[in-house]
Amino acid sequence: MNYPNLSSDDLPSYRMTQLSELLLRQLEEATKKSFFLACERMVRILLSSCHWYFKINGGILTLIMICHDIETYQNIMITIPHLAKKLQRFANQARISVSSPFDKGIPWIINIEEILPEGDLPSA
Repeated sequence: MNYPNLSSDDLPSYRMTQLSELLLRQLEEATKKSFFLACERMVRILLSSCHWYFKINGGILTLIMICHDIETYQNIMITIPHLAKKLQRFANQARISVSSPFDKGIPWIINIEEILPEGDLPSA
């Protein structure tokens, strides 16, 4: 954190900063467990096929998914509206970040407010 205009007496102590970071990590882990349980069975299987976790930065909850193969990446991209709907239960401001397999592109990041509901998606 950057506090350019505060004196050292007004800054949080090192111990308090460590405690805040620990509590934030515990919140991220608890959110991950609750989110997983809120998803349907097929989505759980899909989530289990990639590396995923939550990160809270600046009060914004981010679901980060790293896909190890292109098939998982494509399946995750199809379920984005479902994931966004579930994510809305956990935070007012949230985003989803999906990374394709290594060296296959840059992460795709979108705020959940920008995602069309499943029924509003264009048909193929």
